[in-house]
Amino acid sequence: MTSDSFPVRFISWEESARLARFLAALIKSDTSKQPDMVIAIGRGGFVPARVVCDELLTTSLTCIRLEHWGPAASRKERAVVRSPLSCSVADLDLLVIDDVSDTGDTLSVAVAYLQDLQPSRIRTGVFHHKVSSLFDPDYYAEIVKDWYWILYPWALHEDICGFLEIELAGRPLSIPDLRTIIMKRYNLQVTSGDIGSAIEDLVRRGSAKKEGKLYLARR
Repeated sequence: MTSDSFPVRFISWEESARLARFLAALIKSDTSKQPDMVIAIGRGGFVPARVVCDELLTTSLTCIRLEHWGPAASRKERAVVRSPLSCSVADLDLLVIDDVSDTGDTLSVAVAYLQDLQPSRIRTGVFHHKVSSLFDPDYYAEIVKDWYWILYPWALHEDICGFLEIELAGRPLSIPDLRTIIMKRYNLQVTSGDIGSAIEDLVRRGSAKKEGKLYLARR
């Protein structure tokens, strides 16, 4: 996918909280039995799972970490479990929370992994469920019919860095140039400070370099 055809939707902190409350309400209205344990899929599910736990009045929260999507929609071939569970879930009723069901691969791998640990039941919930997903979660706060990259507030800086890397791969650009591109192509309202902070982090980690007032990708 090229940056010229890269639809992005930014979700604010306020909207994220609303989605979490709605998702929790769906879970509470569906069954009288609350989950014995909530499992966040890291990293995207960390914040959603914590807020859902608040709404469910449960402190039984743990996590597994999978990798599939990188910054700015860079995609790995297959989701893999990087950090497994550190506790037994045998005979427990589990609720798995992630931010989005995109291809469905992450949730599929997570559920398959958890099934081998012999819980009594596994339910899944997400903020956004894309119709293109091959996995249907049990609960979702919002359905997404047209594909676009959903940018959550807890991943904003990382994704801006990813978008800048995409743009710098083409040609050297200044901070004002980059801000204009990010605002127009990705529909993100960012400040020069946001861009400056992101570009300096790219320089610091060796992904970009500065020449005068211009920045370009390191090859």
